[in-house]
Parts: sequence; structure tokens; C-alpha cells
Amino acid sequence: MSELANIDYEPFWLSLKLSFITTFILFFFCVALAYFMSQKKFFGKAFLESIISLPLVLPPSVLGFYLLIFLSPYSFFGKFIEELFGVRLVFNFTGLVVASCIYSLPFMFGPIYAGLNSLKKSLFEASYSLGKSKLTTIFRVILPSIRSNLLTAIVVSFAHTMGEFGVVLMIGGSVAGESKVASIAIFEAVEMLDYTKAHIYALLMLIISFFVLFIVYFLNSKKA
Repeated sequence: MSELANIDYEPFWLSLKLSFITTFILFFFCVALAYFMSQKKFFGKAFLESIISLPLVLPPSVLGFYLLIFLSPYSFFGKFIEELFGVRLVFNFTGLVVASCIYSLPFMFGPIYAGLNSLKKSLFEASYSLGKSKLTTIFRVILPSIRSNLLTAIVVSFAHTMGEFGVVLMIGGSVAGESKVASIAIFEAVEMLDYTKAHIYALLMLIISFFVLFIVYFLNSKKA
């Protein structure tokens, strides 16, 4: 018990904070993006879908490397953000949020997009014929119709962000209280042969990952 009391849980809470913020941002962004792409046909749509899905197949170290270059203060974008807002997007929590949103984007977008594409167009038309606005139709008709997809997107995105390693290491490094999340802490604990700390962090991550997946399967099985 004394070993548990001496464990620094800050990286674990930092991971939870990062996951909550990333999931919250991605939910609203992906609902809007998925709705737009499900309703429109335009030139380059397949290209845009490929860009969104790229983090699914791209090695995290490759994505992290290019994000590090893109967000660094030596790039045009990184320099612009730092001069405009006074925020440096590397080796701090803000940079982790930006990188996590990009890395977890397809995990939120995919289920929502699939759910919207499965809906019949007559559902939209019926709502519009009753005088409902597009905004009302989305939040009162469309989103309730794809609740299971929304739940899957939220839970999987949250769990995926919790388990990030390669991207967060490249963008954030290991700055205590800023970018040293649980996955980084586990890696460092193993390097220092501190297996007690590594076991505690790993067990907590295992429990959370199992719990969020159990929620998805349990709720989906009740709807079946």
C-alpha cells in the first residue's frame, strides 16, 4: 500500500484530461464534417476521405514527425500561431491536444459518417416537409437515429487518445505536468526498471480500455 501512495498519478490524470478535451472537440467537428460529406457530392471527396482516414494506416512515428515539423515555431503555421496567440504548439499540453485531434480524427469521424450514410434520405425530407430547420433536423431527428454510432465514436476516440504513445512522444516529449501522459510514464518506468510504477499505470490503462469497450458492446447488445 505504501508503494501505491508514493506513485505519481499526475501523468494518468493528464491522459484523462487530454482524452476528454480531444473527444469533446472532435465530436462537434466530426458531426458537422460527417453531415456535410454525407449530404454532398463534390470533386475530390475521395481524396478528402483518404486524408481523414490516413492516421488509421500511417505509423504514429511518421505522423508525429510531420506534425512536429508542421507545429514547430520554425514552420509557417507554428510561427503564425505563436505570434498571434503567444502559444507554442510543441512540448506542451496545447500541442498535445492539436496532435491528438488529428491522430484520433478518423476514430470519431468513421462511425458517425457510416451512421449518417445508413439513413434514408426520406428521413431528412420528412423533417424538412414538417417545417423543421436543418439544425433542428440534425439534433432532434438525425443524431438520435444514430445513437449507437455516436456512442461508438465517442468511446473509441476517448480510449484511443488515452493509449497514444508515438505521436504524443514526438510532439510533447516528457515534460512533467504538461506532456508526460500515462503512456510516456509507463515507457520511462520500464526504462528505469521501476516495474511497480509501470504495472500500476498499465493496469489502470487496461481497466479503462476494457471498461469503455464493454460499455459499447453492452449498450449495442441491448439495442439489438
